Amino acid sequence: MIQASDFKTILDQYKIIFFDAFGVLKNYHGLVPGIEKTFAYIEQQQKEYYIVTNDASRSPLQLAESYHKLGLHAISPDRIISSGMLAKEYLDLKVNNGIVAYLGTNNSAHYIDSSGLHTLPVSAINYTNIDQVNAVVLLDDEGFNWFDDLNKTINILRKRTIPAIVANTDNTYPLSGNNEVAIAIGGIASMIESIVGKRFIRFGKPDSQLFMFAYDLIRWRLDITKKDILMIGDTLHTDIIGGNKFGLDTVLVLSGNTLPDDAEMRIRSTGIVPTYICKDAVIG
Repeated sequence: MIQASDFKTILDQYKIIFFDAFGVLKNYHGLVPGIEKTFAYIEQQQKEYYIVTNDASRSPLQLAESYHKLGLHAISPDRIISSGMLAKEYLDLKVNNGIVAYLGTNNSAHYIDSSGLHTLPVSAINYTNIDQVNAVVLLDDEGFNWFDDLNKTINILRKRTIPAIVANTDNTYPLSGNNEVAIAIGGIASMIESIVGKRFIRFGKPDSQLFMFAYDLIRWRLDITKKDILMIGDTLHTDIIGGNKFGLDTVLVLSGNTLPDDAEMRIRSTGIVPTYICKDAVIG
């Protein structure tokens, strides 16, 4: 059986901490109990910390406010680095006009709205405007009618030779204390991709672009190397392999997608090996 390491001892070795969000800081019930102690300690030690997340469901401001409502006030908008930021950057560079159709909530559309493009939910696309659609962005698993709008998305991509952008590559996310998961937009994207036979553009972990984006944001202020950064996540196929490939040390916590009873089996079967394993990201 894999032995868990002492989280505080690990934390003390690094200057910069990257946290995943869901399964590390919070779950379906709210904050992971005691996580506020971790942030109090990090601030006391004057370490830098960021939430590096595939969550493109809301803007950084809204995501920060969601933590504040739960009682975690250490997270400000500038501490959140979301895959939605990369989707916005791509649209700014590659899509100059027309309609960007999206799957997701109105809040998730913040990223593409701020690009100055004409954004519409997939549900608003019809025969009168489909020829103006120049990109489709998959942002979140909520905010639309799964049957009607998934079918419409497939048909838009069949009729239009346009980029499809996935702003959250997660296939699932943990629901509650009974170890259930729900389908995330990354899983929906994989299904649509296989049906239409086109390759989508994906942003978010495990892709190294999100880590590079975060790394560059810090490097212009601080003299650091990758050895100064620790990535903490709950999922082998996104957080851990993404951090490993980018050259970061990684902590797999067993408070989210990867459960204590099958962690060893998953590590052996995937070959994705974290630097450390901890029960959770809580100090004390």
